[in-house]
Amino acid sequence: MIVKDVTNYLEELAPLQYAEDFDNVGLLVGNYQAKITGVLVTLDTLEYIVDEAIKKKCNLIVSFHPIIFSGLKKLNGNTYVERVVLKAIKNNIAIYSMHTALDNCYKGVSAKMAEKLNLKKPKILLPKQGLIKKLTTYVPIDTAEKVRTSLFNAGAGAIGNYNDCSFNVDGLGTYEGNDESNPTLGKKGEFHTEKETFISVVFEKHLEKNILKTLFKSHPYEEVAYDIVTTNNTHQHIGMGMVGTLPKTVSEIDFLTKLKEIFNIKSIRHSQFLNKPIKKVAVLGGSGSFAIEAAKQTNADIYISSDFKYHDFYKAENQIVLADIGHYESEQFTKNLLVDYLTKKFRNFAPALPSGKVILSELNTNPINYI
Repeated sequence: MIVKDVTNYLEELAPLQYAEDFDNVGLLVGNYQAKITGVLVTLDTLEYIVDEAIKKKCNLIVSFHPIIFSGLKKLNGNTYVERVVLKAIKNNIAIYSMHTALDNCYKGVSAKMAEKLNLKKPKILLPKQGLIKKLTTYVPIDTAEKVRTSLFNAGAGAIGNYNDCSFNVDGLGTYEGNDESNPTLGKKGEFHTEKETFISVVFEKHLEKNILKTLFKSHPYEEVAYDIVTTNNTHQHIGMGMVGTLPKTVSEIDFLTKLKEIFNIKSIRHSQFLNKPIKKVAVLGGSGSFAIEAAKQTNADIYISSDFKYHDFYKAENQIVLADIGHYESEQFTKNLLVDYLTKKFRNFAPALPSGKVILSELNTNPINYI
């Protein structure tokens, strides 16, 4: 098993195309073709994490946060970032980061928070637009079912809770091939009319390459007529944050007390209590002040995230309780999520991974301390 096998599995969970534009995700250090000896999963890649990987004979570090965020102009070891990269290269250790690709994943960072809080019927807090594309093509009626089924098998036609969705209209297609053409139906140099089916299907952005490959392979024509457009539809399973409901209502103080226990938090910064029970809860792992208004619009009773500034708490406006539990604290269970995911995936691949190791880092990378 090589690095690319592992990253392919990770990108099934969180396609890199769904990372934010400002982010730096994917393989940051190393070679996709390197043979895997073990995988160490961490929230952050620091020098002592690389040391841990060396000690445990893991040559791939799967990190949530990217160690290289801005461009590196020098590699002389003057900063902690440069020292990490140099040590990883020296010891042939690859570093792969997921960050906002996993933030925008339906089963990602915020979903893990929702799971820890036992939220029911969780939904994406900020669903993304522009990630659903539409393919239209024209196929001879006799082969329309074959092409349509092939597109479905490649992932097209999935809309929310429905699969194999398409729109089809029969009509007449016309064409005339030149002297260099090799028409499947009709003859070169002759005007031809063919009964065709217009097929329209939607698909997720990251599937485009495979969808087109499938279309060209299954379509009988020498030249395939098609077009692809990006829709403005929101994707209900891709986006930041989650919102759901508790099994039963609890008081504000009881909820925050339980929140401290679940996330092992010493203190919580929060806005003014509204003296009403908590039932609907919005969460977002990491820095989440940008989603305060979205949380209010869902009528959530409390919004849990981190990195709120002084004036952000005013945005509660007596409509919601804002709770800042800390950046690391909100994302801490992400590495458990990834270890569970990779372990299940690799269960049937023990011969390909001789060490059989997908290891959860034992080290705390939180840079913030409390007294």
